[in-house]
Amino acid sequence: MKKITLLITSFNSLSQKIYSYLKDNNYIVNVVYAINDEQMTAEIKSFHPDIVFCSYLKRFIPATIFNTYDTFLIHPGIKGDKGAYSLEHVVLDSKQQWGVVILKVNKYLDAGDIYIEKKCNILNKTKSSIYRNEISNCAFEASKEFLLNYTKLIPTSQLNTPHHNIVNENTLKINWEADTSVVIINKINSLDSYPGIIDTIKGKRCHLFGAWIEEKISGDEVKEILAKRNGAICISTIDGAIWISHLSEINKFKLPSTYVLKEKLQGIKENRIPLLFNKNYKTFYEITCDIKDEVGYLYFNFLNGAFDASQCIRLKYAFDYLKEEVKVIVLMGGSDFFSNGINLNILEDSGKSKEDGWSTINAINDLVKSIIFSSEVITVASLEKNAGAGGVFLALACDYVVASNTSILNAHYKTIGLSGSEYHTYSLNKRVKKNIADNLLNDCLPISANKAKEMNLIDEIFSVNNYDSKLKIYCENLLSNDENYEQYLNDKDEYLKINEQFINTCKDNELKIMYDEFWCENSPFYQLRHDFVYKLCPTQTPIRLNKIC
Repeated sequence: MKKITLLITSFNSLSQKIYSYLKDNNYIVNVVYAINDEQMTAEIKSFHPDIVFCSYLKRFIPATIFNTYDTFLIHPGIKGDKGAYSLEHVVLDSKQQWGVVILKVNKYLDAGDIYIEKKCNILNKTKSSIYRNEISNCAFEASKEFLLNYTKLIPTSQLNTPHHNIVNENTLKINWEADTSVVIINKINSLDSYPGIIDTIKGKRCHLFGAWIEEKISGDEVKEILAKRNGAICISTIDGAIWISHLSEINKFKLPSTYVLKEKLQGIKENRIPLLFNKNYKTFYEITCDIKDEVGYLYFNFLNGAFDASQCIRLKYAFDYLKEEVKVIVLMGGSDFFSNGINLNILEDSGKSKEDGWSTINAINDLVKSIIFSSEVITVASLEKNAGAGGVFLALACDYVVASNTSILNAHYKTIGLSGSEYHTYSLNKRVKKNIADNLLNDCLPISANKAKEMNLIDEIFSVNNYDSKLKIYCENLLSNDENYEQYLNDKDEYLKINEQFINTCKDNELKIMYDEFWCENSPFYQLRHDFVYKLCPTQTPIRLNKIC
């Protein structure tokens, strides 16, 4: 088995992991988007694969495919679990263990024979985080095992069980007069990412996302907005209060809650916490730090890894402060992503998107500049999670870059019509040969951590199973010899002084190209950004993915 069609609804994180694994292991692979029956059948027939493998699919596969080709599907559930809403029930039922199966497709939904079942512990609390972490890693391991042993596996029959009850915005409601804070958060978490639970906030019908318990603030009336912080709003409940970080109006896209409610929040005060919150009580926060033995682990948990201008500025201030407190700073990213660059949703919503876009790219450049020119400390980027676009180059600004064995990097911008900045023409070319750099930027394809290390884009890879302990040892080793540490900083300082003008010229040249991309009316960035933000379905498989690799 060497020819594989990856049949998908979208090129999501799991699909990218499997695609990268197939390429790394010399499979002949093409990608087909599941747009309609005729298109799917025609594209697959023209490739004539040994098997069709469905890593993420939201529509039925026609018999013209599964009767002609061995077709297998990853289902995010254990044996006997069938249908959609699997992870919604995992959250609502507070399951501590779940899993995935790989089954053969037939005419009945999720009823085919099971070839692989793999289980995992559930640590995260939201549907999207469970999928992006536990389920994605579990499915990736199951897929590798399946692909290596496909012809030798002995399938078992799927159980004769019913499909899940529907869980969506029509069946799940918040009862503010009866539901506790924990119950409300659980409901929001079960529909997190998509579609989001629906409620009316200050007269606006919205989907709710990003729920956090608040321990110190409370109100006299239920469902009263008590405070705001960094775009989130704090709402009173029958037993306390919760934070809601993001809202989306019906048929629109996610935005910070304060952006959606705007003038309806007049008189609501900003409830501030320290820039580096120490997590000594439960509340909403985005930036925090753990300091251990002169190593500062800096976390920045921005929704979907997307940075707006204010977040860039706050993170820069946090980084600059930490330089005075520790000897090594480790950029940790967030719970689901390291970073995916600038926040396109906020720009799409803005009435001054050109100005706001330009200020955001300059803000993230200022953050990257602080990291590059930090001659007082050693910096490490920790890519335990995926990174994309400007997030990759935020990582490359560090002295060292480490990653988990499941991480995926998308080191390109062209799919949204930008050439990019973040000093990438300096940091990328410092690490890899020009032809490799050009391919990464122009091919617009994901690469695995293994491939990234092979091309010197990153320095070390740790297993996701013991990542934290390996990272800690790695950072401690940077401090194990005082003389070596001081020599490294001296060499770094000298290098930066010699190359300062060149490094800044790289950024200036990037911005010269980007100026027209942000400011010209006919820039493709605006249509591509709109399509991305509104998650418009493609009308054909993207050419870059349909090339036979």
